[in-house]
Amino acid sequence: MTVRVRLFAIQRELVGAREVPLALPDGATIEDGWAALVARFPVLAPGRSAVRFARNGTYADPEEPLADGDELAIIPPVSGGAASEAGDGPRRILELREAPFGSEILEELADRLATPQDGAVVGFIGRTRVTPGTPAPGQEAEAARHAGRAVESLDYEAHETMVGSILGQIADEVAERFGVARLAIVHRTGEVPLGEASVAIVAVSPHRDAAFLAAKYAIDETKARAPIWKAERFADGHVWIGDVARTAAPDDRP
Repeated sequence: MTVRVRLFAIQRELVGAREVPLALPDGATIEDGWAALVARFPVLAPGRSAVRFARNGTYADPEEPLADGDELAIIPPVSGGAASEAGDGPRRILELREAPFGSEILEELADRLATPQDGAVVGFIGRTRVTPGTPAPGQEAEAARHAGRAVESLDYEAHETMVGSILGQIADEVAERFGVARLAIVHRTGEVPLGEASVAIVAVSPHRDAAFLAAKYAIDETKARAPIWKAERFADGHVWIGDVARTAAPDDRP
């Protein structure tokens, strides 16, 4: 059988390609696919502990079997979408945007989400900053090379179809945990200059406590789980930033 391997961020740069076709024996698992990929590109081997896998747009365990024609995505450490907005009932705005936006987006999203029953609108803007973040596993040496230098801009890359699915799951969890059915998560892609907004969150509900909790959960889970990668650019190079992706919701409950 043949599967299509998609590579992102650090792995994409190491291999020098975004996609790699991989021939595997029938019954091969995701872990077998990774082993075959490493046999072809040994430079990927040190990253095993820091990667997660997705099969056909959904996080999957390494033991899961593959089938002919599958897409196997290698998910490096993420830094944290695909638009979705319901007409009636719960309303969600889940988008990736390449075009820049400022603080005015909070008003735009609130106007699209809020109803006369809502007494609370909580908004969050994440902005790019000059100070470096925590380097992704495997990027420590490159980060040390740029120590003491100012970040000049940031680049964001995403697995677009999978982002839409993950953000939808996060919105479902927000509704279940906090009773907040109207939520927006909008994230930039591409180059984002310093001081510009990279992500916007808006939670709307009848009461403020639920809206605050929903907004915090939405940004925390987006950063932890959405397949969005961030590179800090310097004058003579770049460093990928982030932590190993979490593949499911946290076990704790409010």
